[in-house]
Amino acid sequence: MKKQWKPLLLAAFFVLVACEPKQKEVGDMTEAELTEYARGIHERVITLDTHDDINTSNFTAEKNYTQRLSTQVNIPKMEEGGLDVAWLVVYTGQGDLTEEGYDRAYENADDKFKAIHRLTEEIAPDKIGLALTSDDVRSIVASGRKVAMIGVENGYPIGTDISRVKEFYDRGARYMSLAHNGHSQLSDSNTGERDSVWLHNGLSDLGREVIAEMNKWGIMIDLSHPSKVANMEMMKLSKAPVIASHSSARAMNDVSRNLDDEQLMMLKENGGVIQTVAFKSYVNTDKNNASSAKVGEVTARIAEENGFEVKDRSEMRGMDAEAREAYMTALADFREKHGDAIDKEARTAAPAVNVSDFADHIDYLVKKIGLEHVGISSDFDGGGGVEGWNGAEETFNVTLELVRRGYTEEQIGMLWSGNLLRVLDEVQAVAKQIQGK
Repeated sequence: MKKQWKPLLLAAFFVLVACEPKQKEVGDMTEAELTEYARGIHERVITLDTHDDINTSNFTAEKNYTQRLSTQVNIPKMEEGGLDVAWLVVYTGQGDLTEEGYDRAYENADDKFKAIHRLTEEIAPDKIGLALTSDDVRSIVASGRKVAMIGVENGYPIGTDISRVKEFYDRGARYMSLAHNGHSQLSDSNTGERDSVWLHNGLSDLGREVIAEMNKWGIMIDLSHPSKVANMEMMKLSKAPVIASHSSARAMNDVSRNLDDEQLMMLKENGGVIQTVAFKSYVNTDKNNASSAKVGEVTARIAEENGFEVKDRSEMRGMDAEAREAYMTALADFREKHGDAIDKEARTAAPAVNVSDFADHIDYLVKKIGLEHVGISSDFDGGGGVEGWNGAEETFNVTLELVRRGYTEEQIGMLWSGNLLRVLDEVQAVAKQIQGK
């Protein structure tokens, strides 16, 4: 009797499956359907931005990221745009390679580490938590809170004390670059391309020791900002995958901050990930220059028509504090009144670099080295942002553009966070192996 029922049950099952509504192809969706579909994906995946600069004056009891500040990243804007994870950056500009320079650099880094911990432990632990592992990320997101992670931009604050690598790890740092703009004691910078003047011809001996120490403790090595020669050497030396926390494709836009194909292929072999950066001049320099020039031209004309004098930076530097403050107040008022008109006229004549241009870099990188080696970053509050993704509140627009281009939910999840967190897991696994020896 039981055997007689099996064909009937199978027939009923196939009828039910056939009656289920099928998901429309993206190309067949209306704009409203496409947006709704993309919003569903955006809500389900974990969105992670690997590079957001900070100013510690925004990490006080009176003024902090629980407020909708003018910063491109803060908690209200993250909530509005659906950005789950922000890597807050301990950035130090390059200074003198002296004991005094190292001391100042360390003080700067110390201040920024303390600010991030203050936000996540004292100011708003109910709204944002500090993650040290990929499991932390998932558990904090599941709790309904936003996530902070810490990256170190420029190893300059290490000075000559290699024990600071472990100290920075203990304080929450999970990636670090060995240089910024200017050669550090650890590594040459990409800026050497301007004058062909190099300090180390790649890494210094101390830099090589720092790479081994980062592998030992589980800090991801960041290729953004060091020179090509230094980057190639880092990938050869590293026992774990590396990242480029905020760089794009040099084949698409030839600037020294972007990675060329040789570095990209080595990154693929290394198992690492490049976090494509939405920095206008790195995405499309010519388009950005034309757009900026047109904005300046329109601004100057409208200012003259309204009796307002726009001053350049050199003029502002010559002002005393009172005059500068008065000018900035007047400039803000001018922009409030005329900003929309300026943007409309200028952007019509010379469009700004936008989310689509940014996604062109993602497409190139995916085709060149494979989707599993590509991620997303903004460099917000450090000069980053494109039209359509110029703050955390506009994060959904990136997902929408990826959906338009045919990326699946699984692929979008990998681009937004899966690939980066996979590298973090592998880096931490290698560290455990090294420590176990």
